[in-house]
Formats: sequence, C-alpha cells, structure tokens
Amino acid sequence: MEIPMEGKVIAITGASSGIGEAVARHFAKAGAAVMLGARRLHRLEVVADEIRRDGGRVALQRLDVTRCEDVEAFVQEAVAQFGRLDVIVNNAGVMPLSPVADLKVEEWDRMVDVNLKGVLYGVAAALPVFRTQGSGHIVNVTSVADRRIVPTAAVYSATKFAVRAFSEGLRQEIGGGIRVTVVAPGATESELANGISDPELRR
Repeated sequence: MEIPMEGKVIAITGASSGIGEAVARHFAKAGAAVMLGARRLHRLEVVADEIRRDGGRVALQRLDVTRCEDVEAFVQEAVAQFGRLDVIVNNAGVMPLSPVADLKVEEWDRMVDVNLKGVLYGVAAALPVFRTQGSGHIVNVTSVADRRIVPTAAVYSATKFAVRAFSEGLRQEIGGGIRVTVVAPGATESELANGISDPELRR
C-alpha cells in the first residue's frame, strides 16, 4: 500500500549519495518536502538542484552527525524551512572494514561516532519536535550486518546491532503517535565501500 507523502516533511542524514540520496529523490518525487544533510555540501547542492528542477521542495544544510549541536541545528532548520517535521531518516554511516587484529582503533571510533552516536543524536533532536506535534516517524537505517556477522565487519556489525537494539527499546518506550522503524538493507550500490581502508577488502 502506498503511503501518501504529499505535504510531508522528511529530514535525511547522509543524503549526498547512496541510500540517502535515493530516499530524498523518491520522497521529493512523491510530493514530500525534503531536508538534506551531509558533510559534502557541494554534493548536496547538486542533488538539491536536480530535485528543484523536477519540481520538488528541498532545503539543505551541511551536517556532521558526530556533532550533537549540528544535528539539532539540522532538525530545527527543517522545521524553520517547512513548518514541521514528519519523518527523520537516520541514514549516515561509514564502513571501514578491517580485521580486529589490525587494531585500527581510530576507525572503530569513527564507526561508533557516525553509525551509532549519529543515530542517537538524530533521535535526540527530532523527538522533542515529534512530541510537541503529537506525531512523527523515526527511521533508523542499519544493515543486514546487524544480524549476519562476517570476518572484518565485527565493529561495523556491532554498531548496527546497537542501533537495532536501541530502536527496539525506543519503540517500546514511546507512543503518542510516534513510530520507530528499522530498515536493514543488504548490499547496495553506493559509496560506502569507498571507506574501506584495507586494499584487499576493497577488491
């Protein structure tokens, strides 16, 4: 069943490429206003220009999801631009796969900061808006890796498993017209694999 999107306002993190970009284009075409956030402002501008040329309503803001204040400002800008917020899609993610024994601790920290804390910050920013409105939808993007663990993806899978666990706990806690959805994609054509630092794994 198609859910009517006309007039809805959707904020999307990691919207400069891959799943985030595809989600933005899809919902804009369906009549929603989309608020785009990502680190690469130049790429966001390209996506936004193309959406506008197709008649869509769009706003954008440079966004680093590892900074709580950035995510708060991003959500508030969506409300300022469009008057409300109906959906937040916490999609931003990184995947620098490597064996645990390689001890790439900085990459582990980066995955925790983006993949997990970025989602927490998105919820922290959007939940007060949704409570005030009495409605809203939180969509957290994980991965099939939150259930299927393979070598070199231990830390990545851990971050995605944590998002799934958090989302389930959140779903049980909140009500009042606020919904929580987890989307767990499989292999997807995107730039995510570009972040894999191990040259053998990138083949």
